[in-house]
Amino acid sequence: MDELGARAFAAARAMVGAPFRPQGYDPATGLDCVGLVWTAYAAAGKRLVRPVGYPLRGWSRAQVEAGLFAAGFEPVGTDMRDGDVALIALDAGQFHLGLMGADRMVHAHAGLRKVVETPIDDDLRDVVRWRLLSCPPRCDQPASWQVSWSEPRVSDHPLPHAGGEKISGAY
Repeated sequence: MDELGARAFAAARAMVGAPFRPQGYDPATGLDCVGLVWTAYAAAGKRLVRPVGYPLRGWSRAQVEAGLFAAGFEPVGTDMRDGDVALIALDAGQFHLGLMGADRMVHAHAGLRKVVETPIDDDLRDVVRWRLLSCPPRCDQPASWQVSWSEPRVSDHPLPHAGGEKISGAY
């Protein structure tokens, strides 16, 4: 899957400048952080279970991780590979996803209203990365993230916390 991750990261980099839109999955009309990750993997040749109906705020870590697991991602610690997904805790109970490279992250920046590429600072260098290691049945079919929330698999890894200036105001 390393080659797939590298292709997904390259696809995400090609989307830099695309507009931000909540629950957006089309670079022409807008992407959010989830849409960016799923669209980048689709452009790389791997259609994943597409989450629908998720809010921008208010979900627990367990709910977000259940969605990542449902799509075939698994936590891999801090071993860095292009195309890994970072799960970042923001202020106000919000979570954010970004596609990681060795020294860059591509993510949909709600404040700037577009997809951006930023350097990885020290706070993100040790983030637990999620990697596409498997694919649930029918990866190319739309599905809700509500699958398997009754018994979510919560990672034992601490999440980095980003707020305000701590991560260069990147979010």
